[in-house]
Order: sequence, then structure tokens, then C-alpha cells
Amino acid sequence: MNGFRPVRRQDRLLDIPAAERLLEKGEYGFLAMCIPEGYGYGIPISYVYVPDRKCIYFHCAPQGHKLDAIAGNDRVSFCVVGGTQVYPYTTAYESVHVFGRIGTVGDDAERMEALLLLRAKYNPELADAPDGYIRKSFPRTTVLRLDVEHLSGKCKRVAPDVK
Repeated sequence: MNGFRPVRRQDRLLDIPAAERLLEKGEYGFLAMCIPEGYGYGIPISYVYVPDRKCIYFHCAPQGHKLDAIAGNDRVSFCVVGGTQVYPYTTAYESVHVFGRIGTVGDDAERMEALLLLRAKYNPELADAPDGYIRKSFPRTTVLRLDVEHLSGKCKRVAPDVK
């Protein structure tokens, strides 16, 4: 047992490759942390998943509530919801949930690489553009890296006769 609960509805379990595909293609996710006051703190945030490293990168300002929370407890979860469709009395969905540890990236080369990966994901038309804008904002940009310890995905497909 790795300390993580198994998905209760095993019939809805996505296999790991499908869960990773959803994590790669997702537009944004919700990062959940515990703030020093003991409350949960969840925020929507853009990200990029790097499958060969099993990590997720985020960027943010160099100070704030999120960084205070992470400084107090580096264990977080991150959830991405893919396509959904509401039907009478049910909803079709797909989601992936990640657990891991997060921290700031101190190495400038890794920080720059993460920012370029984020740009390539969200602005693919700029993927080969000069990185002047990123370099200009680099001193005031923090990069976070979530190392994935556990990942699971779930989906519900709705039969055609339910629609």
C-alpha cells in the first residue's frame, strides 16, 4: 500500500496512459494546498505536464498566499477535469488527480525551460519566437515544480439510450 486510496469506482478508472494524456492536454487545473491557518486552499492555475520527468510546472509571482501555503506544507494535490456533458440525472466526465510534493525551482536553466514549455503549450504560435519577454520578466517570476507521487484518472461514459 502506497498510502493513497484506490479509486472507489474501479469500473470508471482510466488507465495511466489515458490519465496522463488528459493531464497533458488539459487547459488548467485546480491546485489544492493547506494554508498555515489549517484551511484548505484551492486555486485554478495553468500548468504544463512533463511526462518523462513525472512533474508539473506552474509559474507565479515571487510572493503570495500560494507560496506561504507551500512553505508550510509541500504536500499538494492537483486535479484536471476534461470533457463534461450534463444529461438528465447524470453527468459524463473525465478527470485526473495527482498527489505529490511541490517546491520552487531554483535552477535558472530549469526555470527558463519550464517557462518555455508553458509558452509552447498556451501559445504554440510563439514556440519558436525569441524569449525576450520571458527574459524581461524572469527576475520577478517564480517557477514551481510538482513531483508526481501518485496519479489516477476516472471517467464516466453515458450510454446512448440515457441521452
